[in-house]
Amino acid sequence: MQLRFDHGPLGPDTGFASPRGMIRADTADQVADAFEAMDRARAQGAWLAGYISYELGYALEPRLVACMPGGRRLPLLCLGLYDGPQTLPQAAPSGGITDLAPRWSEPRYTRAFDRVKQAIGAGDVYQANLTFPVDLRVAGDSAALYAALAARQPVGHGVFVSQPGLPDILCRSPELFFRTDAAGHIETRPMKGTQPRSDDPAEDDRRRAWLARDEKNRAENLMIVDLLRNDISRVAEPGSVHAPELFHVETYATVHQMVSRVAATLRPDVTLSEILRALFPCGSITGAPKIRAMEILADLEPWPRDIYCGSIGWAAPDGRSEFNVAIRTLLVEQDSATLNLGGGVVWDSTARSEYEEALWKARFVRQMSLSFA
Repeated sequence: MQLRFDHGPLGPDTGFASPRGMIRADTADQVADAFEAMDRARAQGAWLAGYISYELGYALEPRLVACMPGGRRLPLLCLGLYDGPQTLPQAAPSGGITDLAPRWSEPRYTRAFDRVKQAIGAGDVYQANLTFPVDLRVAGDSAALYAALAARQPVGHGVFVSQPGLPDILCRSPELFFRTDAAGHIETRPMKGTQPRSDDPAEDDRRRAWLARDEKNRAENLMIVDLLRNDISRVAEPGSVHAPELFHVETYATVHQMVSRVAATLRPDVTLSEILRALFPCGSITGAPKIRAMEILADLEPWPRDIYCGSIGWAAPDGRSEFNVAIRTLLVEQDSATLNLGGGVVWDSTARSEYEEALWKARFVRQMSLSFA
């Protein structure tokens, strides 16, 4: 398995190649042993790099084990053991994407949306992140296609994963799941709240300003901040959890996104597996309360999410680590690919606006509808 990060532990264009071992869990009953192997290898000086599928979250909570879907295309957890990071230059951009076909039409999405609204009205959840896949055709080598996507939309947490015998992962995520440093600090930067960019500069500025002050988006963002503060408190020093930044709007090539930051000091000797048990999956792509939201979504979404809403990242033996939230991510097999889309549904959401917002998030691949040469 080879991973090339846009911004890796050595800076731009670095990653990991030629693992000296692999840690993998394909079923829920393999997760505990995989976590133990992961912590042991890191304590013995190995670097870890790899990915975690969304469905690992079902294996971490006894109440959710029955939600584990069939038909998954990826392991629950797949991490390589490496001697260290290295420079991995980007491929030359080429390739193209065509034939985007959402598996849910707007009427089909609306039926699932109405079920989420019923759950919110009943007090089961405050928010749930309803998602669906888009099928598409791809042309060209995965590494070259990834380079073309990266050239069109720079992001902070993009990564390309090539793995023999399994689908390639082309992740253009702007969202940090969590980052730790060698001094024992942790931070997470949840994204919740989206507006599409406009080609007209004045309209684009208006949309950005609207997002920054919109009460619905701020309330939705704050729900996830509170959820993550609670999750991080499970591995943090008492009293150290705080939110130094709220409702900041970041601008990307196709969308504006609302971002907040939650930070804390970890308890001494907290392991990577303990952090994952406390935080995974990220609350920004589940809902609140997390476990009940995941139950409701598992009942409504007929396909596994696989890497979508999971995480890709690395961990150093000195305590540093960085994992993203795997959104804006293509799962590529030969000439076909899957891209999942979604967004948070709250009480005052409407089905049409949420469906449109989900499709906005595919604009980064719609721009590739013509071949890149």
